[in-house]
Amino acid sequence: LQKELLKYKQEARNLQGIKITSPQDALQQRLIQQDASVLQLKQELLRASMDKEELHNQNVDLQRKVEERNRLLAEYKKELCQKDRHLQQHQTKLDEMLRQLSEASYQQVDLERELEHKEALLAQCMKREAEE
Repeated sequence: LQKELLKYKQEARNLQGIKITSPQDALQQRLIQQDASVLQLKQELLRASMDKEELHNQNVDLQRKVEERNRLLAEYKKELCQKDRHLQQHQTKLDEMLRQLSEASYQQVDLERELEHKEALLAQCMKREAEE
């Protein structure tokens, strides 16, 4: 049974493509596999680090763009407030001028009535004087 077991183990090793003749060869083979795994992990770590660095750079760039846009937005808000203030001042001046124009129109109407009244009085006086 021992011989048969060894025979099947050897056959299984041969089928797997691993030819191990001694325990040292087995350790050597295992070290090679571990080195390959470590190398693969290092490559993945390097790729991950490069990806992380790229994402960091993109983040910094986006942050700079956001700050620039916020600065522009603040400037636009400031300009808009100034324009609103100027517009309010001009609206106040326009309202005052319209009020003055309205008062002037009322005064003009009053003066025209007064002039018509005085012309009528003058006409009456002239008529009386002509009759006398």
